[in-house]
Amino acid sequence: MINIFEVKETNDMVEKENLDVRTITMGISLLDCIDSDLDRLNEKIYNKITTLAKDLVKTGEYIEAEYGIPIVNKRISVTPIALVGGSACKSADDFVTIAKTLDRARAAVGASFIGGYSALVSKGMTKADELLIRSLPKALAQTELMCSSVNLGSTKTGINMDAVKLMGEIIKETAELTKEKDSFGCTKLVVFCNAPDDNPFMAGAFHGVTEADSIINVGVSGPGVVKCALEKVRGESFEVLCETIKKTAFKVTRVGQLVAKEASRLLNVPFGIVDLSLAPTPAIGDSVADILCEIGLERAGAPGTTAALALLNDQVKKGGLMASSYVGGLSGAFIPVSEDQGMIDAVREGALTLEKLEAMTCVCSVGLDMIAIPGDTKATTISGIIADELAIGMINQKTTAVRIIPVVGKKVGDEAEFGGLLGYAPIMPVNSFSCDAFVNRGGRIPAPVHSFKN
Repeated sequence: MINIFEVKETNDMVEKENLDVRTITMGISLLDCIDSDLDRLNEKIYNKITTLAKDLVKTGEYIEAEYGIPIVNKRISVTPIALVGGSACKSADDFVTIAKTLDRARAAVGASFIGGYSALVSKGMTKADELLIRSLPKALAQTELMCSSVNLGSTKTGINMDAVKLMGEIIKETAELTKEKDSFGCTKLVVFCNAPDDNPFMAGAFHGVTEADSIINVGVSGPGVVKCALEKVRGESFEVLCETIKKTAFKVTRVGQLVAKEASRLLNVPFGIVDLSLAPTPAIGDSVADILCEIGLERAGAPGTTAALALLNDQVKKGGLMASSYVGGLSGAFIPVSEDQGMIDAVREGALTLEKLEAMTCVCSVGLDMIAIPGDTKATTISGIIADELAIGMINQKTTAVRIIPVVGKKVGDEAEFGGLLGYAPIMPVNSFSCDAFVNRGGRIPAPVHSFKN
């Protein structure tokens, strides 16, 4: 049983080591809002979100005050909008009206972000899926804190290369429409392989069709806590290192479990999952890269980095699984560049390249996250990078993702400023050799043989 004494034990973690609950995310099903009339659809969506989530922010703030645990974001995720808007939307601009409704509903309840402007196209695209995808540049440019995701592949279905090609073009167009703010629109757009239904983190959160009408999911975060714990066992064996990470992850996850249960009780919404992910921030001392250095690397990206990250990811999961009845989402270590000061420093010093990051994504929680690249990078090159990352997820039966920002007007050596939790990023070089003929083949890459398990 979780009690207040367990939370008091973590006071030092909160005050000195940057422990926080990164997000309480309320998932809301919009399937009962479906209507063939666009105006009625938008009205139903607005009313349902503002009714169910009206107390979300207030509840989060109450828990913060009651237990002394910072809850950085209060977020909302909804049913993938391609499924909800298919009957009413006859054009990309029709879908943009829903994007604006989502952002307006988010603002009305005071939520930090809303996610779920999404399409699931791992095997093929419906007309509604394609219209939503083509609406993304306008939707992301004309809304403030609405996030989008597109699932392009899975272990069971393979990779939809037609959609991968299209998404390369969409990311370029989104960058162009938001170029005045360092192509900020691309920070709110992520593409997936094996996207989970219960992810509380943005930009990839959506409310899966297998979920209840509404749900509470919580994402915890404690890179600073893990680093401080490892400082006390510097020079010890791998066995001691692993035990320390597991015990620390257990304590951090117990905090998340407490917050999730309390939010569920106060909001009268079922508890879904705790996501164990170590999610960094630009704050000094809140970095996954710094953990890797504490394990024994001079810089993230040095030889041994992938092994150190694999160890970290596995021990976090082993410790967290003991602490919560329901673990889900992504659960592992995020390695975004712009949101992690240690990663930024490693890129600046030449220790960390795009290719090394790709290798690290084989064992981390997500994938290539918050990577800023030159604005003149070709759409087909972006599609090739996406295909590489999705292939890692498909073959390894894990979630992988790409959130990449071709910053218009910027070149290698420049920096892009995104602000807040999104931080800033040095522009990373991209392999200049062409993959045009590969991307332009059309069709899909088939599922791997080990996916046939029925």
